[in-house]
Amino acid sequence: MQPTVSVIIPCYNEQTTISSLLSAVYAQSYPREKMEVVIADAQSEDCTLPAIDEFARSHPALKMRVVENARRSIPAGLNRAIRVSSGEILVRLDAHSVPIPEYVDRCVLALQQGKGVSVGGVWTIRSGGTGWISNGIAAAAAHRLGAGDAMYRLGGEARSVDTVPFGAFRRSLYDELGGFDEELLTNEDYEFNYRIRKNGGVIWMDPQIRSTYLARATLLELGRQYWRYGFWKQRMLSRHPGSIRWRQALPPLFVLAVLFAAATGMFWMPAAALLLAMVGIYLLALVAAGLDMAARGRDALLAPAGMLALLVMHISWGAGFWVSFLGGRHGARG
Repeated sequence: MQPTVSVIIPCYNEQTTISSLLSAVYAQSYPREKMEVVIADAQSEDCTLPAIDEFARSHPALKMRVVENARRSIPAGLNRAIRVSSGEILVRLDAHSVPIPEYVDRCVLALQQGKGVSVGGVWTIRSGGTGWISNGIAAAAAHRLGAGDAMYRLGGEARSVDTVPFGAFRRSLYDELGGFDEELLTNEDYEFNYRIRKNGGVIWMDPQIRSTYLARATLLELGRQYWRYGFWKQRMLSRHPGSIRWRQALPPLFVLAVLFAAATGMFWMPAAALLLAMVGIYLLALVAAGLDMAARGRDALLAPAGMLALLVMHISWGAGFWVSFLGGRHGARG
């Protein structure tokens, strides 16, 4: 017997992407009578809810339910949706994602084969807008200088990893771990997967489990996104210091080193020399990455756009981390 599956989707103001996601869920090869979709809406202020209602009316064969996420954060929405769902297996998706038709099938198969207790796949990152800046943001998000060693962004062979985006796992595991940490408004997936690994579980990435992820469309949106990442990563590390990875340590260390060297360089020449060396090396790395993105994408404009996107990602991430460390406050939504 194939297990029942609940597809869990948190959303807020996703009128431009929610229909694409729901269409992809409807097109899944997994038996539709074994699936349900539960959407936790954080009181959207655009046409997200009307779009969901219209899709539900025109696709009655897919069981759908919308619940209000009154706390307006992603982990609270996930917990709320999961509590009212009924599936034996939970598949967490994002309103910016479009899974391939075999996505649920392959997640369920990997769990049944015992590959891991949480399974996921790789992203194909696409532009979330139009124009050269949007294209550069997507290229930067998929580049090693932007993704570090996050294998779900880079691809590769099937293997155990530290985290996957939008994992699929059994309800019994969710109950055992006590759900998502609602005090962390971002990094909730990584924190959940860290607790899995800490308890001896395996996180499995299968490159045949694929989804398209729509990157942020503007540098302002990108900056806000990575500020949140850095801000809430620091809060997570205060709970789980052992969860740090080198890719997560570099942006705050770079920002701190630049600020220290800039502050002391006027009075201490070695600091000024250090500042020039760090900035020079960093700019060379940005140029190399930009040229690489342009060559891979066969688009010369990806070089300057990708460089700008990487700069925004690194500085926003590092600055958000230190503001959080110094006790700064953050908005309600993650």
